[in-house]
Amino acid sequence: MPLRARQRCRAALACLVALAGAAVLSAAPPAHAADTWTEVGSDRADPLTESQGLTSVEVPAGSPNRYTGIGTIPWGVSSRGWNHVGDPDASYDGHYIEPYQRDSGTAKMFRVQAPGGAWSEYVHTLSPGEALNNSWVAVTPGGQWMLAGEWGTMSRLLVFPTPGVNPSTSPSANLPQASTVRLDRPVRDVQGCDFSGPTTLLCSSDDPAGTLFGITKPLLRIDLSAEPNGTSDVTGRVTALRQLPLRSGCSGGFETEGVDYDRRTGTLRVIVLSPGFCILTDSKTYRFTRG
Repeated sequence: MPLRARQRCRAALACLVALAGAAVLSAAPPAHAADTWTEVGSDRADPLTESQGLTSVEVPAGSPNRYTGIGTIPWGVSSRGWNHVGDPDASYDGHYIEPYQRDSGTAKMFRVQAPGGAWSEYVHTLSPGEALNNSWVAVTPGGQWMLAGEWGTMSRLLVFPTPGVNPSTSPSANLPQASTVRLDRPVRDVQGCDFSGPTTLLCSSDDPAGTLFGITKPLLRIDLSAEPNGTSDVTGRVTALRQLPLRSGCSGGFETEGVDYDRRTGTLRVIVLSPGFCILTDSKTYRFTRG
């Protein structure tokens, strides 16, 4: 091939490579802005009353943070078989919601306290293929819809009308699944999620294997394509942000639990239970801030 022809060919090839690279970059999802969560402190987590979940409550003003654990389950609830409570959440108007499960059966339950203090229960009959466990709830910023999660390796989150808030709900009627969040990659053993923005979730994963994201016990960020509205599915893009703290005087398996984001202070809190005997002594609720 003549020299000039080879030069033209190389120039054309370089152009094609540049165009192909630009096409790949334009097709790829945009990279997140830096989302770094730095540990700023911790508090001891009581293994009986602060071992499953937590949430901040905005209404009434001055309300204390709420926690769940085996010791917070009322006798009248546990005596009917609801013997596990997960990570709770509260709507911005003050409805506090706890997720419950039984060891067997075809239903899960959401226990709701209204701002005035009255409690009510909403039972959901499992949809086909739905896991029995009821690990957590996260109320959307708009308040009308609520997300919940299942244990194990999952590629979805469940969307329900928020019991006690959405006018379509009633304690005397089944609480139906309204739609689904379809994740772009699987997550494992998610123990809690909370909204940090209209379409952003921060989630704690108890993943012991580390094969999904290259780290065990990750803090996850899930960016939704839209705020769930119960009428159509939305997608969620999953990113692992960091490993949650795993520090204890005992060696063995840690368990990450619930998560809370307080929009008033920008504080993220996550419960991590220590291994073995140290679950009694140095389990922690860790505090993080962005940056």
